[in-house]
Amino acid sequence: MSKIAIQKLYFTYDGDHTPVFEGLNLQLDTNWKLGLVGRNGRGKTTLLRLLAGELEGRGTISLTQPCLRWPRPVVDPSRRALDVLLEGVPPEEEWRLSRELSRLGLSEEALDRPFSTLSGGEQTRALLAALFLDEGAYPMIDEPTNHLDGPGRVLVSEYLRGLDRGFLLVSHDRAFLDGCVDHILALNPTGPELVRGTFSSWFRDKEDRDRGEAARNEKLKGEIRRLEQAAADRKQKADAVERAKTGISQNGIVKHGLRPYLGEKSRKGQQQRKNIERRADRAIQEKSALLKDVERADSLKLTPLTCHSLRLLEGKELTISYPGMGDRPIDFTLNRGDRLCLDGGNGSGKSSILRLVLGEEVPHRGTLWKASGLVISCVPQRADHLRGPLLDWAEGQGVDRTQFLTVLRKLDFSRALFERDMAEYSAGQQKKVLIAASLCQSAHLYLWDEPLNYIDLFSRMQIEALLLQYRPTLLFVEHDRVFREKIATAVVEL
Repeated sequence: MSKIAIQKLYFTYDGDHTPVFEGLNLQLDTNWKLGLVGRNGRGKTTLLRLLAGELEGRGTISLTQPCLRWPRPVVDPSRRALDVLLEGVPPEEEWRLSRELSRLGLSEEALDRPFSTLSGGEQTRALLAALFLDEGAYPMIDEPTNHLDGPGRVLVSEYLRGLDRGFLLVSHDRAFLDGCVDHILALNPTGPELVRGTFSSWFRDKEDRDRGEAARNEKLKGEIRRLEQAAADRKQKADAVERAKTGISQNGIVKHGLRPYLGEKSRKGQQQRKNIERRADRAIQEKSALLKDVERADSLKLTPLTCHSLRLLEGKELTISYPGMGDRPIDFTLNRGDRLCLDGGNGSGKSSILRLVLGEEVPHRGTLWKASGLVISCVPQRADHLRGPLLDWAEGQGVDRTQFLTVLRKLDFSRALFERDMAEYSAGQQKKVLIAASLCQSAHLYLWDEPLNYIDLFSRMQIEALLLQYRPTLLFVEHDRVFREKIATAVVEL
């Protein structure tokens, strides 16, 4: 049984005042199928890079085997896929690669094509197959679902579950995690939490704990108010007795001969006050220890416009005409208040239809009708184009600065990020910038292309609650099964 031991780990990026990890202690078993979860920016990828030796912090990390981080960079994607995947692997291991590729639903024919011609989902599965060729290393997988369609996610989840070895997996897809992990490591605000079980079992326990702490917090708030009032009353009475003991009462009558009695009464009153204050202090200390690991998920707001037309979009006999795409035409109608999900495998034309709705030149057959004067707000699939100052970009998008920053703060964006170049943001933080901008725009139609890629679990739940409350008209592509089941009013299969 191999172990990973982390002791008193401290790490911060250059220029950051707040450390990512401070005094981190962990003991991990490399036989576990371990899911790593936490808010964007909480340090998940940083932890993987520290274990892989790509970053160096203070403290100690003890490893009994090297750690390999996925995805690894592909230096020359124009090379044959087989050569890319076997890089650094003995040629005699090619049969094992073919076996793993078969388990992941990829044909050997794909190995003879240039790696760059594989779809995003095919590249993901191919690189995962190559990762598990090295049996002497501990595999660490960082968000593999972002380029996988629904069936691809199920296939990869089942593949990981069937392995006879452990791994460390970062993912925000709840169904995907439930399908393949047996332990959860959560990076909470106060530190790590390691439990045995699936994501759902961990999250149920967390919700129960949070509800219990919230109820205890409310009870303590009332108790503290009562104790503080009781202490103030005792102090007032004790002060009155003390004044009487010195010979002056509130009505000015001198009470000689009562000094011993009043002295004892004053002492008891002061002691009772101190006891009450100590009880209040203990209640305050207990209250301060509660709710520290509750993930703040403040409600978001949206102000959609009401279109003059009940029908916003209609596609008839619509087919995207890129080479290699299917030729089965689709029909769909999007009415006011609908939340329509476009579904289909990688390369089936989902994003192309969204681009067509936006007015881009996309080769197609059939017709697409749009209501006149339609105002559209878009969240594109990719966010890695974001560069430069955040507020300059927001100004260019025409969004209200205060509203934009407020939405980002509710999505767990730290104020320190506001001053940094967006190129330094994590992938999840960049995607939150695009979502926040869309939420600040009033539109008839919201067009979102895989909005949840890289977005943490708790922000996903915030977005779900927002859409269910405000019910905007939405045309979207998303492979998170839980999100789709909650949000979509209809699904169009491509």
